[in-house]
Amino acid sequence: MTVGFRLNGEEVMIQAHANTRLVSVLRETFGLLETKAGCLIGRCGACSVIFNGRLIKSCLVPAFRAERSEIMTIEGFSLSDGYRDIIRGFEKAGVENCGYCQTGKVLAAESILARQRIPVPDEILAAFGSIRCRCTEPERLTEAVLAAADLRRRRIYGRSS
Repeated sequence: MTVGFRLNGEEVMIQAHANTRLVSVLRETFGLLETKAGCLIGRCGACSVIFNGRLIKSCLVPAFRAERSEIMTIEGFSLSDGYRDIIRGFEKAGVENCGYCQTGKVLAAESILARQRIPVPDEILAAFGSIRCRCTEPERLTEAVLAAADLRRRRIYGRSS
């Protein structure tokens, strides 16, 4: 079947079988290898993408569901100022993610910052709840997102409030 969607800001069209997973299309068709095919059962979050504004695990989504959707992978997001805010926030908090979970954690941070200008710790921890990796303590992730939120507010509004 033919499936058309917006990927990292560009209109694309693919041919996909009904049982093809979105993670496979992103990796094999488009070469977006930072969207990792980790557990393939929705536990780890290594395959996370922003799908119509929400963080999802692309290993759980059949490719045909992408029809008329907007998908942002880490490759597309990494070109944005928002990405740089998050990376700087992670650096300020001393967060050093492993290569396995980096994509999921950055996109989880974006998913909360896109909805909340000033997120609270419980919201932050909930956003990271779907990313399974022990490389970073939850307290550090909370500090990182709060720092990224402050950086984003300063960049957009010229102040920290």
